[in-house]
Amino acid sequence: MRAGLLTHRRSHDTHAAVTLLLEIARRRRVTLCLSRDEAAKHQIEPAPFIEIVEEPGQLDLCVVLGGDGTILTALRRYAGTGVPVFAVNYGEVGFLATIDPDGLADDFERAFSGDYETIQLPTISVGRPEGTWSALNDISVHRKAGLRVADLAYALAGEEIGRVRCDGLVVATPQGSTGYNLANGGPVLAWGVKGYVVSFIAPHSLTARALVVAPQDELTINNASREEPVEVHVDGRPTLELQPGEDIHVEFGLTHGTLAQLPGASFYHRLRERFGRLAR
Repeated sequence: MRAGLLTHRRSHDTHAAVTLLLEIARRRRVTLCLSRDEAAKHQIEPAPFIEIVEEPGQLDLCVVLGGDGTILTALRRYAGTGVPVFAVNYGEVGFLATIDPDGLADDFERAFSGDYETIQLPTISVGRPEGTWSALNDISVHRKAGLRVADLAYALAGEEIGRVRCDGLVVATPQGSTGYNLANGGPVLAWGVKGYVVSFIAPHSLTARALVVAPQDELTINNASREEPVEVHVDGRPTLELQPGEDIHVEFGLTHGTLAQLPGASFYHRLRERFGRLAR
C-alpha cells in the first residue's frame, strides 16, 4: 500500500500525530510518500517505507492533518483519480474532516485497513478560453477593493435570469454550501444533492434571492460594469479577473473528489456537531 501525507503549516500541532502515523505505517508495511516540503516541515529523512518525492505517483490513500483549507487542497489534487482523502481535523471547523485528533492509533489502523466509506464530492468548474479551474467548495466573484459596486448579469442554460448590483456572488457545491454561501444567507445543500447554489454578497436589491440550480444547467456570469473589473476566486484563492463586458461559464460536476469517512457517518450529524459546537 502507498499513502500520501499532507499537513497544514503549523507543524508543531501535528508533530505527535505524524510520528504515530510513521510508526503505524512502518509496522503495517505501508509506504508513506512525502513531498520534499512535507519532509522538511517535519524533519523526516528517507528510510524503509518512507519515500520523499517530487510527485507521489499512484497512491491508495492520502492522509490529511489540517483544517478545511488543507483538506480542500488534497481533494483538488486528487480529484478524478479515485484516491480517498482521509482527514483529521486540526482546524477551526473541519467540516470536511473524517475524525478529530482523539484515539488516532485506532483511526490510522482503520485507514490503512480500508475500514472506511467513501463519498464522491462534485466540483464546479469555471472556464475561459485560456483555461479551466475547478473548485470543491465554491467559485466567487468580488468587486475589487476601492472600486464601485459590481454590476453582474447572470444566465442559466442560455436564459438570462437577472442583473444585480452587489459586492459579488458565490457559486457553491453541496459541500461548499456551508461556507461562504451560508454566510450570505444561502441555503444549505445536503451532501448527495445533485445541483449547486448561487447566492449574492450584499446585493443592492430587494429581489435578489439565492437560487438552487439543476446540475446540467450551465451558469454564465457577465461583468456588466462599464469600467470596473471584478475578481474571480476559486476555493477562496484569487485566480483571474473579469473585465467589463466579459463572461465566465460555470459547470457542475465535471470531476469529483473522493472523501473517506467512518462507516455510518451522517451529513446531518456532521452539520450538528460542527456548527452546533461553534454556537456553544
